[in-house]
Amino acid sequence: MKNFLALVKERYSCRDYQSRDVEQEKVDYIMECVRFAPSAVNRQPWKFRIVKNEEERAKLCQCYHRDWFATAPMYIIASILHDEAWVRSDGKPHGNIDIAIAVEHLCLAATEQGLATCWVCNFDAALCQSLFPCAENEEPAVLIPLGYAADEAKEKKRKDIGEILK
Repeated sequence: MKNFLALVKERYSCRDYQSRDVEQEKVDYIMECVRFAPSAVNRQPWKFRIVKNEEERAKLCQCYHRDWFATAPMYIIASILHDEAWVRSDGKPHGNIDIAIAVEHLCLAATEQGLATCWVCNFDAALCQSLFPCAENEEPAVLIPLGYAADEAKEKKRKDIGEILK
């Protein structure tokens, strides 16, 4: 088993996937890790949709036009349930923070299972919502391609520890 730092260093934004299917037991494991992600006041203001069949994959690719994105054998749409998110006393809603925590749990669990992912936030959310109907309070926030990598991680550029500590 990898230590946490090794796992974090191994995770990267994959932009080319093998056509090989992801085993259902790996998907189940990853989603169980997501289920245990922390959220403000334990509200878990999220929904996740698994997109695997060819028709749905083609629809999702309309929301994000990149050749590499279409190489993934499956995707997960992570959505915020706005009316379930905790709101801080100054009015700041925490749905975006909560979904980010859950998605990173997903990405790290996938990495542990030998799979690759990429955060995709620059997509047509309105089109996604119309192609994959959801509740009025539900906003697609992140698309996560999931599969076996066909590329290799590039060196991660990170700030020096002294630049991020006060």
